[in-house]
Amino acid sequence: MPNTFRTLERQIGSVPSPLVTALGQVNERKGREEAFRRQYPEQLKTLVEIARIQSTEASNEIEGITAPPARIAALVREKTAPANRSEEEIAGYRAVLDLIHASARAMPVTNNVVLQLHRDLYQFTPIDGGRFKMTDNTVEEELADGTRRVRFTPTAASVTPTAMHELNGRYAAEIDRGVHHPLLLIGSYVFDFTVIHPFSDGNGRMSRLLMLLLLYRQGYEIGRYTSLEKLISDTKETYYDALAASTVGWHEEQHDILHWLRYIVGILVAAYDRFEANTKAVGRRGTKTEAIKQFIRASISDEFTIADIRSAAPVAGDALIRKVLHDLRDEGIIRAVGRGRSARWRRLRGDF
Repeated sequence: MPNTFRTLERQIGSVPSPLVTALGQVNERKGREEAFRRQYPEQLKTLVEIARIQSTEASNEIEGITAPPARIAALVREKTAPANRSEEEIAGYRAVLDLIHASARAMPVTNNVVLQLHRDLYQFTPIDGGRFKMTDNTVEEELADGTRRVRFTPTAASVTPTAMHELNGRYAAEIDRGVHHPLLLIGSYVFDFTVIHPFSDGNGRMSRLLMLLLLYRQGYEIGRYTSLEKLISDTKETYYDALAASTVGWHEEQHDILHWLRYIVGILVAAYDRFEANTKAVGRRGTKTEAIKQFIRASISDEFTIADIRSAAPVAGDALIRKVLHDLRDEGIIRAVGRGRSARWRRLRGDF
């Protein structure tokens, strides 16, 4: 199997200065994020809740798996059961995401762990997940006229288990060696996983879940508080362009991994920047009020209830929630929809 880590070794001397700068920016912002986490742990509960919903929605949406925002929020909060195939897959993603959030440090990346995560991704569906592909597959794209073309031919099914075993072993060895920046190694792992395409279905979602797992294991926990999947979804064309540019020559081990690494590191810089934007207004006295406002700002649905806020911002009491809602209503930012127990609120704008 081609070895992207060896390709990285050859190219490391020619890493462009913008990528080196971006790696420094990630580490600098990581330090500030950790300091904020220690100072305002309660505020981060809201960001975690929002990121869980956004990540689950966005990663599935990239693959064409969708549901109404209110249903996605309910599935993520485990307030309802999946009602169809799309919702089954959405619930599976949420389950794996929660497992990684809770247990990443205890989950070294091995074939068994990768297979377990894939099995859990499909746990609510009739599909028997947790098995590498049995037949060869291709990575295709749909053109503007509706026709499809092969973008890339992944590893053959017959050698996929061996290829994955080699990838996991090489990654672990490079991390232990400590020669290269861990983000370059994580990006290289995710890239090789994507082009091996080890499963018949679910490869894209698995690649993003594994990226989170590897990041968490190296101490980069920004994905808990800012949805990396949403940032990728928002730049989907660039994502596919970077992937396509770096796959050229992969089978011959002549590919240029730097296209892909620039994209991945750029996503992380953007994630830390978004984290800082979401938290810059937080002060000691305003933490609870800001938690409520942050939920309303970032909610994937324009409509929400007091119960939704209560769930996302447990630091705030009902009296404060109502006061903030009434203040925002008076400012023309939200309006009430209905009355009584069925009352909802509609966000009119998010720039506040």
